Parts: sequence; structure tokens; C-alpha cells
Amino acid sequence: MASSHRRDDGTDRRLRLLVGPLVVAATIVALASLRLTFPAAEAPTPDGATLVTLTAMIALGAFVKARVRVRSTVHLISWSEAAIVIAAAVAPVPWVVLCTCIGITIASARLPAIKLAFGVGKNILVAAGVGITFALLDWTWPAMQAPKLVGILAVAYLLAAFLDELLAIPVIALASGTRIASQFRSNLDLRLAGYAVRFVVAALTLLTLQLDPRLMLAVPPLVLSLHLAYAARIRGRTEQQAWQRLARTTDALNVVDLDTVLTTAVTQAAELFSADEVEIELRDGGRTVRGGTGGITFDGPTGTPTTVDGTIVPTPLEGHDRTIDIGVLRLRFHGPVQLSERERYTLRTFASALCTAVRNAQAYAELARVANEHAYAAAHDALTDLANRRQLLDEGTEQLSARHADGVTALVLIDLNHFKEVNDTLGHAAGDQVLVQVAGRLRGAAQPTDLVARLGGDEFAVLLRGLPAPAVAAHRAETLLAALHEPFELDGMRISVEASGGISVAPSSGGMAELLRRADVAMYQAKRAGQRTATYAATRDTADLGRLTLGGDLPRAVADHEFVVNFQPIVDLGTGEVTSAEALARWHHPTHGMIDPLRFLEAVERSGLLPAFAEAILDQALIAAARWRDAGFDVPVAVNVSPRSLLDARFPGSVLARLRAHELPPDRLVLELTETLTLSQLDVVDRVLGRLRDEGVRLALDDFGTGYSSLSLLSRIPVHELKIDRSFVTTMDSSAEAAAVIRSTLDLGRSLDLDVVAEGVESEPQRRALWELGCVAGQGHLFARPMPAGTLLAAMQRGSGGRPGALAAPLHDAGAVIRLSQNRRQGGRSRTDRLPHLPA
Repeated sequence: MASSHRRDDGTDRRLRLLVGPLVVAATIVALASLRLTFPAAEAPTPDGATLVTLTAMIALGAFVKARVRVRSTVHLISWSEAAIVIAAAVAPVPWVVLCTCIGITIASARLPAIKLAFGVGKNILVAAGVGITFALLDWTWPAMQAPKLVGILAVAYLLAAFLDELLAIPVIALASGTRIASQFRSNLDLRLAGYAVRFVVAALTLLTLQLDPRLMLAVPPLVLSLHLAYAARIRGRTEQQAWQRLARTTDALNVVDLDTVLTTAVTQAAELFSADEVEIELRDGGRTVRGGTGGITFDGPTGTPTTVDGTIVPTPLEGHDRTIDIGVLRLRFHGPVQLSERERYTLRTFASALCTAVRNAQAYAELARVANEHAYAAAHDALTDLANRRQLLDEGTEQLSARHADGVTALVLIDLNHFKEVNDTLGHAAGDQVLVQVAGRLRGAAQPTDLVARLGGDEFAVLLRGLPAPAVAAHRAETLLAALHEPFELDGMRISVEASGGISVAPSSGGMAELLRRADVAMYQAKRAGQRTATYAATRDTADLGRLTLGGDLPRAVADHEFVVNFQPIVDLGTGEVTSAEALARWHHPTHGMIDPLRFLEAVERSGLLPAFAEAILDQALIAAARWRDAGFDVPVAVNVSPRSLLDARFPGSVLARLRAHELPPDRLVLELTETLTLSQLDVVDRVLGRLRDEGVRLALDDFGTGYSSLSLLSRIPVHELKIDRSFVTTMDSSAEAAAVIRSTLDLGRSLDLDVVAEGVESEPQRRALWELGCVAGQGHLFARPMPAGTLLAAMQRGSGGRPGALAAPLHDAGAVIRLSQNRRQGGRSRTDRLPHLPA
């Protein structure tokens, strides 16, 4: 057995380390055997014809080979051991060794030096071993009986086969990169059958020589026939094994995982085609996978170089009809390799099967991806990537139904205050950016065990799991709301987003739906109380349920004009004459009667009905002002404005259109603005208010002094008057701080040339004290409660003390000499010198 191939430097060095000692050992053993077996003085010398015949026979036996390729190594199964056994049987060992050396050298002359040395050394050891065996078993040629000849020959041939396997298999395994045990088992049955056939040929040859040397002419045809039959058997076996492996491989490719398909293809192809490395390059995604029988060695981007140099056999990964090409399959060999026709056909078949398997795996992966996307989309909010209501309900239900859930489960429902203003003014794209930033902050403030969800619009929820105690929920809720305190950056603007949070702890019954409902109730409790968070309280649940019920009636209320307007007059504190009137909306509910605005205004703002509601209230207020004017009382009307309306760029146009429709000058309308942080932050508010003021509409700042941003607002909002909150007026007699706020506000009004109106005037002492401090106008129950427009007109027509338009007696008789306080002397012009007062 011999081999022929070229190896890289590392393999050659290992081969030299293995072959070198073998050659040295062969030389020593051959010389020793010559000396010990046949002393030189007694050694017979064959004639020249015999030596030439033996040399030619050994050379022919080594030359006639069956080829078997393992990776880039071609292993050659020869008849050399049979020729050596025959030569050792008929000639002295020294001459057999000499003939073996010459014959093997002639047959292997084209091989590399290391292969030539290995072949010569191995066969010398075989020849020496066989010769020693013959000598030890008392072999006498040609005078031997046939049974003894066959018996001794069998022992000698068995030794020859053993030495051939022992010396060749380790070298072949090293050269081909396979394990020795695997190499030994490979084609073992064929090798044993070959040894048996060659033994029979050797025995027949020796028996024929005993009978008649002329019969040797029949041996070469017999040997050639047997060799051809054996080579055909080897090829048949190899092809059968190849097709069996191909069938197993294609079956193994019938999986839907792409990584498994590629791993199977690489490892199986390396074995199927005996390749040193298999490479699969997929065009879709630029992915390349490499490896061998041991598994995947590289999986990464296309273009990464490989360490295996030598022969490359590429095959396109295309279908049977060759219309689809998804990549390339490459077989890599360390040395030169030329595939047989059968191997090329097998390779094309394998590539086609791999193409189908890859496409099936990719199609399955795409289907799985789409299914996962749909499942993910069904459970997540598309804008913020948070969990949606469905996932919150599912996970919450699972958490509440768990028998051994650790800790307490709670829910925090978070609603952004006045968020619709951002959408209505800056557009939904800006609103979406705010929602995404809010989601990010809530996710960052939540614990890993929490589930953060967006329920829709500007409403978020956080499911708190595993709390050590119910009280911890409030602390965690404060942390979540505090994360929204810092302003948000939006297209160069800094926007503050205030939020309210409702907290509920898992109920004993009702499940997730009840937990969510309670959190919703608590959230609106927080809004009404002006707090950042509130924990669900059963005692206040009824009011919340009533609010929710009213919310459902809003569309009908707007359509059926159930909202009515009452008016509370604002009077000159000195004369008692009406200077303007504030419009106050009420809901005349068909079932619940008259409903205060504190119970429905927030629901109106959240419902999307604010523009229609505001227009209805403004219409009624302007109709009343026109009616009063026609009756001879040119009294301006003040209407409260929601901060959300100020974020609507269309609001000024709507107001001016209503004024024109009722033929009222713009200065007959006063818009009252509630002090809010939002007003000081958005440029659109400045533009809306600026346009209204430029058109002549008067502006008033309501509840002045109750917020921390009052003075900063005055620097931006172009108001005409300030309204002192009723809380200061009520306590001015008993609270020095309240009195100081009133004096400061009056001084500020005089400095900025603004009218100042005091709200909540309930008694004559309050009226007189305010007038003496320099306050010009006031409103409160001392003069009149809110009343319909017709009732107020009748009151003005009736007058006070015979003075139409007055609702209270003057503080001083006409013509009386009044000693003014220092404050009033500094106040400059009186209210009668100014434009009529338009409260907000």
C-alpha cells in the first residue's frame, strides 16, 4: 500500500518525524537480518535472470494499484506484498531486499522523495520480516510438500499483511488528517479480501513453479484479471457508500432551522466528498460558513479569508431548473484533487438538495419572523415599544391568578396633563416624540420586574410585582412620576409634561379589570386634589364613578345645548355700578340637574369636545353682551379660556369670527386665563395671545398670586388686568400675609398700568378695605350671585337706589369730600378715567 499527495509544510514536518525513524529502522533491520539469517560465506547467489525477474515482479506488483482518495490524499492499494512474499520464497533474503529496493524505487520514481523513502523503507521491513519468518519456519524451496508450503506461506503472508498495515496506516492517517482507528476501519473488509486474493495468487504461483516453471506464463493474465476485478469492487463499494452517504445527508437536510441545515451540510459534505474544508457562501445576507467533519469553524461575513490553501472545487447552489441561485458551495483540499465523474454528479445533486433545504429554512424563518412580529405587535405599542393594554391585562391576570406569587401586586396608572395641547398646537408628530420620551423615562425609572405599558393616547400604566408591602407602591409611584419632572427637549423647545398617577393594590376579587378601574379612579382623585399621585380610596369611588358616567353623556350634552351660561357682575367698588360680567358655564343635565363645572370641565378637555364646548359658551356670552348693549348697558363680558385652547393656532380666528357674527367690538370681550406653567413655555401661546390683543380683545390673568410662576407669566402674557384670588380676599382681615399679597398685587397693577379686580367680596368691610387700598373693582356675593343673562339685565334696569346699572349703594354720597388714603392718591387716575373693565 502506498500514497501519493502533496502536503503543507507543517504536515511534511510531521511526516518526516514519522518516516525518518521508519527508514532508519528498516535499514538496521535489513542489515541485521542479512547477517543473522544468511552468513555471507554460505549465501547462495541466484542467477541474473532470476534477479531480474524478481525485481520486475516486485516493481509490477507496486505499479499495479487500486486508487482510493481520502481528502486530497490518493491511497494506492498495490500487489507489492504478494510479489515480496513470492520473491522471499524462492530467493535468499539479501537478494530479496536488494530486489525490493530496486523494484519499489522503479515503481515509485515519480513520487516525492519522502514518499519514495517511506515506500522503500516499509517494503524492506516487510521483505526482511517475511524472510526471517520463512527461515524460522524451516522453509526449503523447492523441495516441499504442498500442505507444508501453503501453511508456512500463510504464516509469512499474514506477517507481511500485518507489517504493511502497521507501518502504512499511521502515516496515511497523519497525511489525510484522519484518526488511526477510523482509517483502520475504512474499507477493512475490502482490504482483508484483497489480502486473501493475493495470498491465493502467491500460493498458486509457488505451486505452479514447483510443477513446471513454464506454467508461470499463465500467472500474469490471472493477476491482471484479479486486479481489475478487485479494483472494480473497490470502485463499486466506494460509489455505493457515497450514494448511501448522499441519501443520509439529504435526509439530514430536511430540517427547518437554517443554522442546523448549514452545520449538517458542512459536516456531511466534508465526509461525503472527503474534503479538508467545506465552505457555504449565501448571497442573502452575505453569510459564509466553513468547517469540516469536526463541525463549524467559521460563521461570519463573506470575504473573510480561510486558512486552507490548495484545490477549490466550487459548485453553485441552484435548483434543478437552474433558475434560482442562492450562493456557492466550495470544497477545499490541501493538495491537488480532481473529482471523478461520479463525484462531480454527486456534488451537483448535493448542491441542489442543499439549495432546496436552505430555501425551505429561509422561508420557514421568514414565516416564523412574521409570526413573531405579529405576536410582538399584538402585545406591544407600535410607537413606544412598550407593552400595550392587551399584554398588561394578560400578564396582570397571570400574576393575580398565580397561587404562589411572591409579594404584593399593584398598578400605577399615569395620565399626562394637558397633553392634547401639544398635539393640537405642534402636531401629532411632536406629540409622538413626547410620548416616546415619556416611555423611555418610565422604562428607566421602573424596576426590572415591573411591566411598563402604554394604554393609549397619553395614558401609561406600570404593573408593580413582588412588592414587600402595599405602602411601597406609593413610593415607587412617586419615583415614576418624578422621572417626568424635568422638561423634555422637542425641536429646540423645552416642554414640561405634568402627570397624575393613580395607585391601586391588587383587590381580593375582580381581577385585573378591577385593579385597572381602581387605578383609574385614584388617578382622577389625584387630578382633582392637585396632587401628583393618589392611592385608591373606596370612600371616594362613588364620585369617580359619577364622573365617568357624566363623561359618557358629553356628546349628547353638546349636541342638545345642555350647557348654559350664568353671569356674575363685576362692579366698581366705589360707585357700585356694573362694569362687566363674568360668564360661568353650567351643565343642565336632564337627570342630575344643574352640574357645577368642576365636575365636568376636565372630562370635556379629555373628550376632544373642547372646541365645540368653548364655541357654545362664547356664543351665549356674546349674545348676552349684545342684548345688554341693545338695552343701553354697554357691559363687556369675560369668558374663561382653557389652556388647551391657547395651544390651538385656530383659536384667535374663531374668537374674532364670533365677535363679528354678533357685531361686537373686540374690546367688549375679556378672556380670562388660568395661571399655568404651560403658558410660559410654548411660543404658540405667545402668538395666540399676541394676535388677540392686537385685535383689541382684552386679557385678564385669573387667580393671580396662587401659582409660583405669577411674575414670570406677566413678563410674557400681554394681559390688561389681574384678578386677585378669593382666598386672599376672604382672609385679608385675619391674615397679614393675605393682606400683603393684595397690597403687592395692587402696587404691581399700578406700576404696569393694569386693572385689578378682587374676587370673593362678601361683605361691606371687605369692599371698603379693598377700595381704600386702591382696588377699583370687585365681584362676589355682596353684589350678586351668578344669574342668567336676562335676570342680570333686569337687575341692572332696576338698579340700586334709583340708579340703573348699579347693584350697590356708593361708598360715599355724591359731592361728598373724601379723604383718600396714601395708596389711593398714588393710584393716579380713577377707574372712570379708563376703558370699561373687562374681567377674565
